[in-house]
This record gives sequence, structure tokens and C-alpha cells, in this order.
Amino acid sequence: MEHLAGEPPFTYSEVGATSGELPEGYHPFRLRRRIGHGRALFEHAAAEILAYRMQKGTGIFHEASTPQAEPGTRLTVRIGVGPLSITAPCRVVYVLAAPNERGFAYGTLPGHPEIGEELFAVEYDPTDEAVYGLVVAFSRPGTWYTRLGGPLVRGIQRLVGVWYIKTLPTSV
Repeated sequence: MEHLAGEPPFTYSEVGATSGELPEGYHPFRLRRRIGHGRALFEHAAAEILAYRMQKGTGIFHEASTPQAEPGTRLTVRIGVGPLSITAPCRVVYVLAAPNERGFAYGTLPGHPEIGEELFAVEYDPTDEAVYGLVVAFSRPGTWYTRLGGPLVRGIQRLVGVWYIKTLPTSV
């Protein structure tokens, strides 16, 4: 995605890389879990993801400039607890709209404690009608405190990834 006039630039150069091979120099993360089966569940979960269900379900959603994710949407998430929380700005990089894969990816903007991109998606396997939740990310510390957190920050990312997928519906 190109830089939008009047918008802050992404904090990394590999914009859109969650759609393919993850770039070097970052901590990669990929989690894919079965949530159920059937085209109806896939369609329902896809609509929920585009309405920020994963972020809302984990309690980190703060606000978004559009009611559904679309390229260029500005959104913020709240990370932390009470006075120790920060508002982290992101922008939607792309939306997946393939017949068997839907979701969106957002990238970090200046002020976010991490540098990188995260994809939130649902996949449908027509061979057995299985539906999978998917979270793919690459990141590296963007502040002194995320650098200091090192392995703990990556462990939290893994737990939040599991939590994201648990927010998805398992039936219609």
C-alpha cells in the first residue's frame, strides 16, 4: 500500500508482507486453529472479523475510522491496564476477499510500541468444510520497553493470538 497523502507513514517498509512470505529481521508469528465447519460459519466469522470482533472480543479495541475494515481505515487499540495502558495507532493495509479466505491486515503507525503487521482472517476448506481462524504477524520492538520485554512480549503475543481466535463464533 502506498503512503496516503496527509496520513502518517507505516513504521516499516515491508507493507503487505503478511499476505506472503514474512520478512527477515522480525519475530514471525502464525497461528491457525479450527473453529468449526460449514460455509455459513465461514461467512458469519468473516463478517465478524471485518467488524473488528477479534479486537473487541479481547478488549483491546479503542476506535476505528470505519465501521468495517477497509484499506486505509485508521484504528487504535489499547494495550495494557488502567494508567499503564497506551493507545497504539494502526492502519488497515489490505482486506482479503477471496472465496475461501477473508479478513484484514493492519500495520503499525508512529506511536505504536511494536513495528510490524498483523493479519486477522478466517479460512474455509471446501474439501471437508472446515473453518479455521488465522492470525499471522511479523513484529519487532518499537520502544525501549518492548525491547526490554523481549521474550515476555513474544509470549504475550502468542497468548493474545490464541485469544483472538477464541473470540470467533464456532456456530451460526
